[in-house]
Amino acid sequence: EFHLALLVLQTALIGAVCSLDVLLFYVFFEAMLIPMYLLIGVWGSEERQMAATKFFLYTLVGSLLMLVALLAAYFLAAPAGSRSFDYSTLYNGLMALNREVAACTAAGDCNNISAGAAALHRWGPLMFIAFSIAFAIKVPMFPVHTWLPDAHVQAPVAGSMILAGVMLKMGTFGFWRFAVPFFPVAARQYQVIISLLAVIGIVYGALMCLAQKDIKKLIAYSSVSHLGYCMLGMFAFTSEGATGSAYQMLNHGISTGALFLLFGFLYERRHARLMADYGGIARVMPVFTAFFLIVTFSSIAVPGTNGFVGEFLVLLGSFKSNLPMAFSVAA
Repeated sequence: EFHLALLVLQTALIGAVCSLDVLLFYVFFEAMLIPMYLLIGVWGSEERQMAATKFFLYTLVGSLLMLVALLAAYFLAAPAGSRSFDYSTLYNGLMALNREVAACTAAGDCNNISAGAAALHRWGPLMFIAFSIAFAIKVPMFPVHTWLPDAHVQAPVAGSMILAGVMLKMGTFGFWRFAVPFFPVAARQYQVIISLLAVIGIVYGALMCLAQKDIKKLIAYSSVSHLGYCMLGMFAFTSEGATGSAYQMLNHGISTGALFLLFGFLYERRHARLMADYGGIARVMPVFTAFFLIVTFSSIAVPGTNGFVGEFLVLLGSFKSNLPMAFSVAA
């Protein structure tokens, strides 16, 4: 049953990434909640039911907001008779309206535009917010991140690896593929707000890591910080920031997944999560410790590791786009 749930989760994740139909993406986006809920709630640790329920409710509420905005986009993007949930049809229809909105906004007169563009000008920001909330919860961004530490701590090792390595990227993938391309004008309007939340998440996640005694909770809060870099680079709207954001998604999946895997070896033998319980482990497991140290260096972006490349590109792109926020992260 455990491996069946794991395989169903992987199927939903692959389906969400490969979907060329937006409604099908939504189905897969929701479907991945069920196997992850079972993985945490059935095979998790002591407080697994609380963590599973919290995870399920957080992500479900955000997804329902996205469904409302998705249906609104469906009716706006094309006239009656040619409406479709096909990604290219929705994208092309919304882009034509967005060009009208951008032109009238630049001219300062949005009274003489088409009905569809007028509706997008009025409701587009709210639709972008609905998409953003759904994906921000999945990332997760500050302040809707509180489900992640509980989910990571209570999940089995395989669940934590899939959650950190792939499932969290559904949030950043959603921003890349849906929220920003569908509503570029609104994305520009909220660029500063989302960048500010990303910076807060980076700093907050790092400070919370310093306060942790539980290894899995420490890795979980480091994910909040790392994915804040992904969002900061994405909303820098520069080529360097976008490249760094995409590369950091890959880096985080490898580094954090490896940390959960390596700690999983220890947890299966000791069933303890506190760092104090593993003092002096380098003396008895030197090779294991060396691998753990290399992966940790990768996670904290030491120069010469994969994590450094992604974060450096994000900061480089952010310095070009928003100097104060990039400087606050670098400092």
